[in-house]
Amino acid sequence: MYELIRDLHLYTIAPCLPLGFYLIVVSGKGGVFHKKIGYVYMLLIFFSSIVSLFLKAYVGPTFLNHFGWIHLLSILTIWTVPRSLIAVKKRNIQRHKRSMKLLYWTGLLLAGLFTLMPGRYLHSVFFG
Repeated sequence: MYELIRDLHLYTIAPCLPLGFYLIVVSGKGGVFHKKIGYVYMLLIFFSSIVSLFLKAYVGPTFLNHFGWIHLLSILTIWTVPRSLIAVKKRNIQRHKRSMKLLYWTGLLLAGLFTLMPGRYLHSVFFG
């Protein structure tokens, strides 16, 4: 069961790396395509962050023998996605941009670096 949850998390978070890069760096902001890709991105990253709460932390100290520091990024994501959607609906584009950049750089790239640490699954995949 753990492998299923791990793979579900991996398959839902992996597309967020190129989608987020496209949305933040490449895409024209506010257009129809940006909005459609943005909804897909937000759905994927939100779902993936919920799934990640079921994955045990294997690196560093844990709380309740399950949660680690990495889970704080999941909570940040669960908080940031709806907050950012509300901001853009209220036409607070600056808050939306700030939230999405924070989410991408911390929730994806920083967490992604953590997954490459020794003892983590992706470390074993990439480095044997």
